[in-house]
Amino acid sequence: MEPVNMDMERAQQLSADPLPFARSYQLEALESGIKQNTIVFLETGSGKTLIAIMLLRSYAHLLRKPSPFISVFLVPQVVLVPQQAKALEMHTDLKVGTYWGEKGVDNWDANMWNVELEKHEVLVMTPQILLNNLRHSFFKLSMIKVLIVDECHHARGNHPYASIMSEFYHRQLRSGVTDLPRIFGMTASPIKSKVGKAEIAFWVHIQELETLMNSKVYTCASESVIAEFIPISTPKFRYYRHEEITDDCFVSLADQLKSLQEKHELSLEKLDLDKSAAESISKKLMKVYSALLFCLDELGVWLAMKAALSFSCNEIEFLSWGKVDVFGEAIVKKFSLDAFNAFKNSLPTDPNWSIINDVKLNMSTGLLTAKVFCLIELLLEYRHLKDLRCIVFVQRIVTAVVIQSLLSELLPKRINWKAKYIAGSSNNMQSQTRKKQNEIVGEFREGVVNIIVATSILEEGLDVQSCNLVVRFDPSSTVCSFIQSRGRARKKNSDYVLMIESGDHSTQSRLKNYLASGEIMRKESLRHASLPCEPLDSDLQEGDFYCVESTGAIMTLSSSINLIYFYCSRLPSDGYFKPTPRWDLNTGTLYLPKSCPIQAVSAEGNPKILKQIACLEACKQLHQIGALTDNLVPDIVVEEDNAKELASQPYKDEQPSYVPSEMVGSFGPADAGVSYHCYLIELKQDFGYDVPIHDLVLCMRSALESDLANIHFDLQVGRGSVTVNLKNVGTLSLNRDQVTWSRMFQVTLLRLLVDHKFDNLREVHSQLYFSETIQIDYLLLPAITMNKRPLIDWKSVTSVLFSSEEFCKDHMSCPLPKGISRCIHTKNGIVCTCMLRNSLVYTPHSESVYCVTGILEKMNGKSRLDLTDGTCTTYRKYFKEKHGINLQFCNEPLFRGRRLFRVKNYLLHREAREKESSNITDELPPELCYIIMSPISPSTLYSFSFFPSIMHQIEGLLIAASLKRMHLDHCVQNVNIPTVKVLEAITTKKCQEKFHLESLETLGDSFLKYAVGQHLFKTYQNNHEGLLSVKKDKIISNAALCKFGCERKLPGFIRDEYFDPKNWIIPGDSSTNKALLEDVLPNEKIIYIKGTKKMKSKRVADVVEALIGAFLSTGGEIPAVKFMNWLGIEVDLEFKPYETHFQVQSDRLLNIKHLEFLLNYTFRDRSLLVEALTHGSYMLPEIPRCYQFLLNYTFRDHSLLVEALTHGSYMLPEIPRCYQRLEFLGDAVLDYVITMHFYNTYPGMSPEKLTDMRSASVNNDCYALSAVKAGLQKHILYTSHQLHKEIANTIINFEKLSSESTFGWESETSFPKVLGDVIESLAGAIFVDSGYDKELVFQSIRPLLEPLITPETVKLHPAKELNELCQKMHFDMKKPVKSRENGVSSITIEVEANGVTYRHTSNVSDKKIGKKVACKEVLEALKRALSLK
Repeated sequence: MEPVNMDMERAQQLSADPLPFARSYQLEALESGIKQNTIVFLETGSGKTLIAIMLLRSYAHLLRKPSPFISVFLVPQVVLVPQQAKALEMHTDLKVGTYWGEKGVDNWDANMWNVELEKHEVLVMTPQILLNNLRHSFFKLSMIKVLIVDECHHARGNHPYASIMSEFYHRQLRSGVTDLPRIFGMTASPIKSKVGKAEIAFWVHIQELETLMNSKVYTCASESVIAEFIPISTPKFRYYRHEEITDDCFVSLADQLKSLQEKHELSLEKLDLDKSAAESISKKLMKVYSALLFCLDELGVWLAMKAALSFSCNEIEFLSWGKVDVFGEAIVKKFSLDAFNAFKNSLPTDPNWSIINDVKLNMSTGLLTAKVFCLIELLLEYRHLKDLRCIVFVQRIVTAVVIQSLLSELLPKRINWKAKYIAGSSNNMQSQTRKKQNEIVGEFREGVVNIIVATSILEEGLDVQSCNLVVRFDPSSTVCSFIQSRGRARKKNSDYVLMIESGDHSTQSRLKNYLASGEIMRKESLRHASLPCEPLDSDLQEGDFYCVESTGAIMTLSSSINLIYFYCSRLPSDGYFKPTPRWDLNTGTLYLPKSCPIQAVSAEGNPKILKQIACLEACKQLHQIGALTDNLVPDIVVEEDNAKELASQPYKDEQPSYVPSEMVGSFGPADAGVSYHCYLIELKQDFGYDVPIHDLVLCMRSALESDLANIHFDLQVGRGSVTVNLKNVGTLSLNRDQVTWSRMFQVTLLRLLVDHKFDNLREVHSQLYFSETIQIDYLLLPAITMNKRPLIDWKSVTSVLFSSEEFCKDHMSCPLPKGISRCIHTKNGIVCTCMLRNSLVYTPHSESVYCVTGILEKMNGKSRLDLTDGTCTTYRKYFKEKHGINLQFCNEPLFRGRRLFRVKNYLLHREAREKESSNITDELPPELCYIIMSPISPSTLYSFSFFPSIMHQIEGLLIAASLKRMHLDHCVQNVNIPTVKVLEAITTKKCQEKFHLESLETLGDSFLKYAVGQHLFKTYQNNHEGLLSVKKDKIISNAALCKFGCERKLPGFIRDEYFDPKNWIIPGDSSTNKALLEDVLPNEKIIYIKGTKKMKSKRVADVVEALIGAFLSTGGEIPAVKFMNWLGIEVDLEFKPYETHFQVQSDRLLNIKHLEFLLNYTFRDRSLLVEALTHGSYMLPEIPRCYQFLLNYTFRDHSLLVEALTHGSYMLPEIPRCYQRLEFLGDAVLDYVITMHFYNTYPGMSPEKLTDMRSASVNNDCYALSAVKAGLQKHILYTSHQLHKEIANTIINFEKLSSESTFGWESETSFPKVLGDVIESLAGAIFVDSGYDKELVFQSIRPLLEPLITPETVKLHPAKELNELCQKMHFDMKKPVKSRENGVSSITIEVEANGVTYRHTSNVSDKKIGKKVACKEVLEALKRALSLK
């Protein structure tokens, strides 16, 4: 097969783009790479990456965006990804992306990869990522112009490099596809494995690589060509004579180790672990034992002791524990500690002794081996180097750790060198994170670290130009390892030292062959350079792979096993059962977990690949039913990615604030008059006060809806309350002058009431002009009653037109007290005394506004004034001394001036309302008063002080009505929902009013979960619980609800701010009443925007739930569903049959009669009951039927009862399902019916109390206690040993709790989640079996939950109660501190209160329980200290 001819036309179109400093052999290699697929075989450090970069530069014009093509640069190790990407960015202008597993790319879908493909032109990644993407058809080979394969000698066997070429490249090549990528491989050795001495053997291996890569090897004629440009290290052999530890010492310590290992193996039996856990711990114990025995034999007693210490202290994460029993972890650590003490007892007892004092002597006594001593001597021979950079290669992780430990003690005493280790991962042994390894490499480059003791992880790709010494402590196992480790020494005159035991002729001969192998491989490559590549024998027969026609995604026999395991790993699991496929070799059957829609697949054929055949068939079937997508990824992965994408969508927190159209209008210069709809606002006070209030008239441009035209509500005043009643009193036409007077009146009066300032009033008056601009426009005018009919009090309205020049016209016969002059002097001039008595005045000397309430007949400027300091003076002297004012008319009477009423937020709930200010009156000389309005009564002023709160409430109701109308315009059905209920749903707690959305939100949240949950359960009957949960979260998550709400423009309706009258827009006031913007609602009606507000996305989601609750509480479930459908949440409550898909002899598995009596329900489908009670771990054929005649209800389908009691581990074939789906359904049903019960039973309950009762009742602990109380644990089908043990412990702990309470917060131990799950799954089973009868579910489950919580018995969760106490008392609650020591987790809660610290640490395995217990202790301590109940 001739790779040269495959793409000759494309090669002729390319022109080389070399770098100016490129070497001759690099240019030759570049030319070869342009012409044909090429493997560049050159020594480490010869600049192979630079050749690849020049090749990419030649292809750059085909890669630059918006080109759909890319280049992929593959590297075998994560550490090389950033290194190669940095080189690409340095020498090209291409956009480079980097990818490896820890970035989470394994779970990316096609959309996420498409984003990366649109952004980047070169993608640097590890090969498994590309292989996965090709298999899933996220990538196509045709989009890759250049495929660079670094360290391509790995392309053999099942390595991803080999799979990429065989599964995709060669398959398409055989099909005649021509738009395949240019292949460019790089290696320092085309042979990875061991090889014989014959030259033909070398060529066989090289030819295999050429065939697989469909590329020809390019190399230099001889090593001397490379040597002109790069230094090549000098190989040196260093011999040591192995001297074994004295027999007595070694045998003694080995025997002690064995005894300790056996001792701790026996202790495993006392832990009551299940078989798999015990075997896992035993294997880990054996690993540590073997590692210590190896160290003792190969490295010496002292280093064996260091290894034991590391294991016991967990200084390195030598063992990947996962979720192994903490007691098992403690056993392994205890064994390590015992071993450490055994080794330590063999050391000299002299307190001044140190391993570094006399290394040679320590070797002779067996504390160190000759091999270790040889390494120390070797390193010290290089002490003359000023800047040592040395890599010591070892085979085992434990060797790297303890050698570094020795060097760290020795070197600082001899020379100022620093040593660290880098070790990879193997067989569940993980020493370091990638980040830590990169940090050490960086320190090595900078010279902070001089020596790295490393495993093979550093053989490939590490680019440190200053490395001048490489030591092979352990010999290379392959020629590739030999060549690559030698290539790490990059500096001129560097050494490559091979440590060999004297007399080990076999190893010496092998290493000498390795030394010569480079020249042989070069010679063989050149000799066969003209031969074409051989065609690759295909391993993929027609039935060996499965291809999805629509996408091109492919699955092979080899990849199917990983795919089926990956699919199962994404199925629902718990702490007692991990869903994995089970292969039965005897029957050739693959058994899948119960939550998988396929239960078993049988296969026939070649026994060696029978499991692969079964896995391939299972994957085919999973794809055909949709469990695997067309990209052959688990459906849940795609759903989760969609959910993440939804959650990550940007949300604009700057939202509009709507004003209802009824409150806006325009009045242009040409308008002669306006017609208003009038509504009488009746004000009734329930408290005594010296100033009465009277009715007002509201004039609106538009008529209010019927349910708003006769509303009533209360305002909270410090002295009591004011009831507001709104009544329609017809229409009224006002001429231009009347509109002008009315606007001036309300603007003047309200501006003074709000600001208490007169300074800017003239400016406000100057801006009272008529405009065509739409703005907030309505009138509120004082009312009088005449002949039992309300009329506008025009006398008060025109008081704003007061003029002193007009005083005498109508005031010649005013009744005045005897001796009081008719005319008095004011700042306005001479006026009638009566005009001042009922006026609103401004005193410039004090910048105060007063309401004049009466004449002080016997007081004038000469009268006595008692001061607050006990002295007295006259008013005349006071104003002279205090304000520098000489009173000119001292004989004129003083007037009583009452400070102007303050406008407040009278909508606050009682706890938040402001304290009423006391009545403050002053004696006012009339000559110091400027009359603003007259005549106007204090009663009118006081009545108008409620106006902002009244209008804010009416505005809220109008906004709520607009929202309701927007939905009802869409609905066919006429839903009669009170507007005030909608207002409650859009009013947040932040408003601090007497009602808010929390109760409706709680109700709506429970119904939303129920409606969506039952809809998904019915619609997707083959979906497992995990997939249903993800789909549900996509609908009911805060992000989703916010999106639904924003699409319907709900944020503009939400009231989320405390009402501050100072920020209220006064209608007609052009200084604050800006032009409004129009917005079109979904029902195509116009609404207006008066400004913007900041609003969190969760607030929108809360309102969506509250609105659902509003429609539910007033109209029922159908209106609530209609509203949800209008939002975009497509659900229905229609009945759909549930298919159980299996028949089971329920009586063989469960005591049906007992359970039906217990539940007070008789199952029509008894398999549902079994499903509801069967845990995933259950594998036994049947359980004893020890209870009879108890269930008192006949199930229509007993298989539902079986399903409800089956845990996922129960692998009996006749029960193909476990309880997880029914649990998903029952969780939603129970939450809803319990919440509705509380809401309906306690209608006057506060929203906070409803939330607390729901939280305390609807939780797993509460359900678990109920299950134990009813003895349900006896009927669950499971086989998990761990679950059995935890249930037994739960029974013991249950006996310590109060038998009356099942609320859940009292327990200080955790409960197996399974116990709570079965309550939910039983509820789901009854719900399905009864034809979706919620009431029957509550009737059946309620007895298990009794006694239910009441408002009197509800208790807060300790964490919530503590948090609320700290907020109320302003205590400092610290962030919880979590720690783990000796396998035991702990959590510490700390609060600083009044200078005292209260702290408690809880040591429990369950973090939630630990936090609850710690909070409870701190809370009780605080209560005792504060004498709280």
